[in-house]
Amino acid sequence: MHDHAPFDTATKPAGLHPLIARLTTDLGWPRLANLSDAAEFTARPGAHCLFIPGDPARNLETADAAVILPELRMAFQRAFDCAVVDDAIEAALRETHRALKTPGFLFFREGRYLGAVEKIRDWDDYIARITHILGLAAADRST
Repeated sequence: MHDHAPFDTATKPAGLHPLIARLTTDLGWPRLANLSDAAEFTARPGAHCLFIPGDPARNLETADAAVILPELRMAFQRAFDCAVVDDAIEAALRETHRALKTPGFLFFREGRYLGAVEKIRDWDDYIARITHILGLAAADRST
């Protein structure tokens, strides 16, 4: 039996793991391909998370992180928005913010780097770390 349905490549950005592509196509998260786009995205009002996926072919945790981050965003009642970092600027962002392990979630508030959660963690660890990071952001706004 043959499947004669055409393969649909138009819905997913070329070269992206399907679970990472889902973040941009289905959830509408921007894919940041240059440092000026990243700076503009993180400078907006509110809290922001940059998802640095790493190489999904070499790091099996990348696909897990692509599933976990939307769930974390919902758990935090959309307290932060998200974007996917493109391969072209991934290394520069990791080095600049000393978040060298992937996958990584880098948090910002109005252009200021707050902290990162690197590698796959237990759910409770994510909740504690992100609560702490977002708490830092809230404390800075009240001073």
